[in-house]
Amino acid sequence: MKRSTKAVLAVLMLVLAVAAAWWWQQRPVKPPPDKYRTALVDRGPITQVVMATGTVQPVTTITVGTQVSGTVMERLADFNDRVKAGQVLLRLDPANLQARLRQAQAQAASAQAGVALATANLERNRQLVAQNFISGLALDQSQREYDAARASLELARAQVDAAQADVGNSVIRSPIDGVVIRRNIDVGQTVAASFQTPELFLLARDLRQMQIHTNVSEADVGQVQPGQKVRFTVDAYPDAEFEGVVQQFRLNATTTQGVVTYNIIVGVDNSDERLKPGMTAQSRIVLQSKPEVLRLPTAALRYQPDDEDRKAMAAAAAKTSPQGASAPGAGTASANAMPQATMAGDDGVLTRTRGGQRVYRVWTVGSDQVPQPHEVTVGIANTRYTELAQVLSGSVKAGDALITRRADAPANAR
Repeated sequence: MKRSTKAVLAVLMLVLAVAAAWWWQQRPVKPPPDKYRTALVDRGPITQVVMATGTVQPVTTITVGTQVSGTVMERLADFNDRVKAGQVLLRLDPANLQARLRQAQAQAASAQAGVALATANLERNRQLVAQNFISGLALDQSQREYDAARASLELARAQVDAAQADVGNSVIRSPIDGVVIRRNIDVGQTVAASFQTPELFLLARDLRQMQIHTNVSEADVGQVQPGQKVRFTVDAYPDAEFEGVVQQFRLNATTTQGVVTYNIIVGVDNSDERLKPGMTAQSRIVLQSKPEVLRLPTAALRYQPDDEDRKAMAAAAAKTSPQGASAPGAGTASANAMPQATMAGDDGVLTRTRGGQRVYRVWTVGSDQVPQPHEVTVGIANTRYTELAQVLSGSVKAGDALITRRADAPANAR
């Protein structure tokens, strides 16, 4: 009985051992953690834009001033008022100007009387000379007095005209149909027109057509052309996106702290008048757009192998060399592995060009998680995607995973 019990126990232990061995062999093997973060090459649209910040402004603004000095007697326009050309905006007290006008008119009347007297003397002396009662010299003197009187009359009339113009200028009228967007004067204030014309009002011709004055850096202006579409937002309407068109590229450059920028004028249809003068516009100038291209992740162009990666690549290259052909794993490394001399002097982003295009290097994960290089040229790009134009060495196709950074690197590392 004891022998049979021992035999049963032995069989059970054997069964348990076999089951444990089978379980051990069938257990899922956890793969080693990935050394790199990757993103896939795919097909899709790409839109290349230039980001710029600008200010919404009216197309035409007119500063209304005054040519005469005086005290504001009446103001007939205020902020946001719509005015017509010729409409009275403001009146200055004309008392002093009218007094000058009357003085000029009196001087003109006196000059007119002087002309009448000089004319009579001239006619009288002509008759006397004809009768040989006086000499020709006296006649010449009368002629000179007559001419001087005529000149004095013309001067007095010009002064009357100037005085009348000053009286008319005491009434400030709108030069255009528009909207008052700024007023700098009020009733009772005194304005003095001397060397600089005082600014009384600022008028915008038409707020249904607006412009964005935006600055673009010199690195981007080579791609900006009139007619390109612009999309922009303003803080007043965070959920709305507006559209415009590039109208003008101004050649007058501005340098601020060593940064050169150019002024780009964007035309905007503001039929609903939602946009107001002075709003800040966050603009995106659409340079190019393609609906279906082979796209690389832009972050893959910034990846650079570090010293650890280069050592692994050198070791993989050594395995494929003739001296290392018999080593374990020989032939498994990619033939695209870069020679160590090239890797030592390469920063990961090639600066040379081919056929007028800049050449870049992107990397895939090869066997034993060793980076494998591929040389490519690119087309249009944005912060997320870059168009793959041509593969110069290696192989890059849709579905391939390109290295964007090491797994242990910060997310914002380049």
